[in-house]
Amino acid sequence: MTMVTVVKLKGIAWFDRMDEGVKAYGKRTGIDTRTEGGDDVSPEKQIKIIEDLVAQKPTAITVVPNSPEAVANVLAQAKAKGIITVAHEATGIKNVDIDIEAFDNKVYGQKIMKSLGTCMEGKGEYVQFVGGLTAKTHMEWVGAASDYQKSNFPDMKLVEDPIESTDNEAAAYQKAKEVLAKHPNIKGFEGSAGNDVPGIARAVEEAGKAKDTCVMGTSIPSAASKYLATGGIDKIFFWDPALAGEAQLEIARVLATGGKIEAGTDLGIKGYNSLKKLDGYDNVFLGDASIEADATSAKQYNF
Repeated sequence: MTMVTVVKLKGIAWFDRMDEGVKAYGKRTGIDTRTEGGDDVSPEKQIKIIEDLVAQKPTAITVVPNSPEAVANVLAQAKAKGIITVAHEATGIKNVDIDIEAFDNKVYGQKIMKSLGTCMEGKGEYVQFVGGLTAKTHMEWVGAASDYQKSNFPDMKLVEDPIESTDNEAAAYQKAKEVLAKHPNIKGFEGSAGNDVPGIARAVEEAGKAKDTCVMGTSIPSAASKYLATGGIDKIFFWDPALAGEAQLEIARVLATGGKIEAGTDLGIKGYNSLKKLDGYDNVFLGDASIEADATSAKQYNF
C-alpha cells in the first residue's frame, strides 16, 4: 500500500511535525507513506498536487486542505479511481470517506476564549487572526470564540473581521503592527495558524506592550517557546500534528482492509482512542486530543 498525506504548507514547524508522524507510521506498519505540500497556502497548488497523485493511483490520499471547497472536485476524481480519501481540519468537506478532527472545533474555540477573556479580565478590544478565510477550522474556532465572548464577556469588543496571516510569521508580525497602530488600546490577540502568535508576539514585544496585552491561540511549543519564555505569548492551544498525521493514515488503512470507522473506534493512537461521531454528519469523527500550555507546561513537549 502507498499513502500520501497532502498538507497545507511544507517547511513550517507544524507540518514538519506531521511529517514525523507520517514517517513513523510508515516505518511501524510497512506502508509506503510520504508527505507532499506546496510552498504557500494557495488552494490551486494543493489541487495540482492532488491531481498529480490521482494519476499515480496510490491506495489513499489524506489531506489537510487550505480550502475544503476548492479541493472537493479533485477529491471526487480520486474517489472515482478507487483511491481512499481522508481529510483533517475540514468539517463538512465533500468527496472524502472520512474527516477526522482532533476535537470538537466549537468547544476548542470556546476554550481559547475562556482563557483570553480571563487574561483580559473580561474587558477591552481584541482581534482574531486566521491562516486564511477559507481555512474551515480556523473560521470555526474564531466564530465559536466570538460567540462565547458576546455571551460571557460582554465588555470585550472584537474590533476587526478575522485577519488573514497566510500562516506566515512575517505576515502575522506585519499585520499585528498595523493593528497596534490602528487600535492603540488593543488588549488581546487570538491566533489560529501555527505561525500567528509568534508573529504577533514579536510585534507586541517591540511595541513594549507584552505586559499589557494578552496573546494566545493555536501554535506548538517549538514555534512559540521563545515568546512563552519572555511573556510575549501567554498561552498556546494545540494538538500533536504527528499523531493527527498517524490518525489519518490509520483510518485509511482500516478502510483499505475492509474495516469500518464508527463511534467508539479505537485507532490505537493517543487522543484517538474512542472516536465520537459529529452530529449532523455521516463521515466526521472527533478525537479528544486538545492540549493547552503556558510557559511552564509547554516545556514537557518535544515538538
